[in-house]
Formats: sequence, structure tokens, C-alpha cells
Amino acid sequence: QVQLVESGGGLVQAGGSLRLSCAASGRTFSSYAMGWFRQAPGKEREFVAAISASGGSTYYADSVKGRFTISRDNAKNAVYLQMNSLIPEDTAIYYCTARFFFYSENADQYAYWGQGTQVTVSS
Repeated sequence: QVQLVESGGGLVQAGGSLRLSCAASGRTFSSYAMGWFRQAPGKEREFVAAISASGGSTYYADSVKGRFTISRDNAKNAVYLQMNSLIPEDTAIYYCTARFFFYSENADQYAYWGQGTQVTVSS
């Protein structure tokens, strides 16, 4: 069982930055690939970024590539999403998620989800 708690969301102007954090419970955190998804009002949940269990590989949606960076600290049971050059289209609830070992870009493949943190980018 993995419990996830996100933090770091907020209101920021376009062009600004935010860093999301996700704290995970459990002694086997390093066995889980971690992902970030987001959901804007009236839209489906979409993949943002993922990182392998070891942290050696990262994956990004085309819409955030070059602007967002995912990282993890297995010693602290934490995963992060550094978001730079934010645009209004990034406004959404951001969710941290975990999947045993292998990453996926499909939300249905992830068993564990945080409660979400709101990110609002003003123009």
C-alpha cells in the first residue's frame, strides 16, 4: 500500500515557476515508478511526466517537455515536479501517482493516487 500527499500548488503568473512535491508512505517506494497527471475543468485526466523506480529514466508529455522536470529522492520517499515557463493552459489539478516498477502514460495503469493540488496560471 502506498499513500501519496501532494503539496506546492498555487496561483502564479504566466512565465512563472512552481515546484510540486509528493510525499509517499511505505518502505518500498524505490520499487515504484512515479507519475504526475493533471486534470483541467471539463477535460480528461492527462499524463504530464513520469520517472522510473530508480530515477534513471524520465518521460514527459510533449506539451511540457523542456519546461517541466520530474525528479525523485528515494531516501526521502519523495517525488517532485519543477514547472517553469508556466502558461495558462497548465492550469489544472495535479495528481501524484505510483505504479509498481514500470511507468505508464495511461492513468488506468496506476493504482495509487494522491488527493491532488491545484495549479492556477494567470495570464
